[in-house]
Amino acid sequence: MTKVFAIILRSRFPAVAFTPPPDKIMFEIYRDVSRNGAYEVIYFTELDDHNREAEINRAANGEHIYDGFIRNRGKDQAKLVLGSILERLNKGESLQAAEIERALLPYTA
Repeated sequence: MTKVFAIILRSRFPAVAFTPPPDKIMFEIYRDVSRNGAYEVIYFTELDDHNREAEINRAANGEHIYDGFIRNRGKDQAKLVLGSILERLNKGESLQAAEIERALLPYTA
């Protein structure tokens, strides 16, 4: 685990152990304010060594919207739901954390 990754985890998930269980995927929805202002999602536990640091830095510089864990089982459907949430946000819709949580409830760990 890189130092940057550990810092992100500590700041975004203070009560969570630094190594998530293997059956869960840690994610964050953020707004990329440094580039085009688009809403994006990062799956921390699926990053490769070649893109880990750059992706984490981009998310760290963004505006935090929502974070959590999805179960590995059913992750493809959960990612479709997350994509739908991003699409709504990027079209200008305002979503509260409770709405995002409800949409992801069947997939969260």
